[in-house]
Amino acid sequence: MKTGLLKEAMIKYISGVLLVGLLLFVPAGTFRWNNGLLFMGLLFIPMFAAGLVMYAKAPELLKSRLNAKEKRGEQKGLIAYSGLMFIAAFVIAGLGKRLGWRSLPQWAVACGSVIFLLSYLMFAEVLRENSYLSRTIEVREGQKVVDTGLYGMVRHPMYSATLTLFLSMPLILGSFPSFIIMLSYIPMIVLRIKDEEKFLEQELPGYGEYERKVRFRLLPFIW
Repeated sequence: MKTGLLKEAMIKYISGVLLVGLLLFVPAGTFRWNNGLLFMGLLFIPMFAAGLVMYAKAPELLKSRLNAKEKRGEQKGLIAYSGLMFIAAFVIAGLGKRLGWRSLPQWAVACGSVIFLLSYLMFAEVLRENSYLSRTIEVREGQKVVDTGLYGMVRHPMYSATLTLFLSMPLILGSFPSFIIMLSYIPMIVLRIKDEEKFLEQELPGYGEYERKVRFRLLPFIW
């Protein structure tokens, strides 16, 4: 099983590297783009390391992350839209490089890089705290509500991590137009969370009590 899992993980990893590289560097018309190379390194080196850790320590978690297919119809449109959002943001950033658009200052790129790595660490902590975590909205057999650690601060720390992760991407690429495009992730994640909570209230015992205990969904003291 683990040999097949490793093969599947490597195929999807390499496919991801190639796809993102094409979306960035073909529009840019060059590989001599420091922001693009920095982004590729920050995205895929930690991803490779995280994959190795999951393969060694939690192969079932890695399998669930690789084979996730959303079943809820309400979510399929949101997922398709998020894909278009990423394509548009990466292509626009690459075109900005090709056409010589003004890039964000280096301090913004540096801040984006730090936020990106901290978001990765937060995501890793969420994976450690919640072994039931999935890319799709579902409840597994024997699943229990997790209410400690980051889950004691907000109800959806995974989405908190992805929000800061995604918004830091255009900063690393130095593209303000891409940042504007990525802001559309905010209403999308709000809709996803509301639909997910409706599902969990019905399917996961104790989730309603957890909602009363932890008031904030995404950002402490804000929402």
